[in-house]
Amino acid sequence: MAETAGRLERLRPYRAVLASRARSQRAYRANFAVDLVSSLLVGVVELAEVWVLFTNVTALGGMRFNQILLVFGLADLAFSLADLSFGHLDNLPDFLRAGTLDVFYLRPQPVLAQLITSDISLRRLARAAVGAAAMGAGLTTSGVTWSPHAAVLLVLGLVSGYATFAGMFVLAAGLQFFLLDGAEMTNAFVYGGRYAATQPASVWTRPLKLVFGFFFPMAFTAYLPAVAILGLPGPQWLPAWLGWCAPAAALWSWATGLLCWRWGLRHYQGGGG
Repeated sequence: MAETAGRLERLRPYRAVLASRARSQRAYRANFAVDLVSSLLVGVVELAEVWVLFTNVTALGGMRFNQILLVFGLADLAFSLADLSFGHLDNLPDFLRAGTLDVFYLRPQPVLAQLITSDISLRRLARAAVGAAAMGAGLTTSGVTWSPHAAVLLVLGLVSGYATFAGMFVLAAGLQFFLLDGAEMTNAFVYGGRYAATQPASVWTRPLKLVFGFFFPMAFTAYLPAVAILGLPGPQWLPAWLGWCAPAAALWSWATGLLCWRWGLRHYQGGGG
């Protein structure tokens, strides 16, 4: 009990910062409502892109529209939740250029933990709702045979997908210590990876399967759990049973992210002010 109380006490500063950020965003209700609507529209437009594609084809990569909805929903929900809690790591280049990152070194908490809890983007909840709706529609219309295995795989895929995208945000942040103005480059595999995750990996070329299937394990965030839930075989190099390996992909994502982050921190020499 004493150990648990001590852990909760150590987390109190982080909870206080997050609560204050959440209150500040809700303070201006009209502005907050506009942010929610704009985020919702972005999610709807991205979902509409998938629908438009399927107005011209009956199947893509061996999957019908309702099955693709499950892939899109899993990927979009996991990414939106990761963006909600880790997306503001994109602000690190601003701290580096202004020299304000040095302030984080003065506090008795890990720099990464301070950055993660320095903000929270509540507007992302609207986009997460689009992903949840698409996932629900895919599950109810694609003929999923429910069983304990399917339920466990669904939860495992969603949690692992969230962790994988979160690790990608940490990796991108670590690279900023070397790139400074390289946000566009890192966005290519973070946000580009999110787009790849919403598509069936069976249509990827072999190089893309290597890059977004294993190095940046986007296929494990949604596609592989979805094909395992649906009972589909999966393409060459990405069989359906790999859906159960989603936690390993999340661990790989965090291992590369934390390694790059520690490398970046050791490289950082201060703002020079």
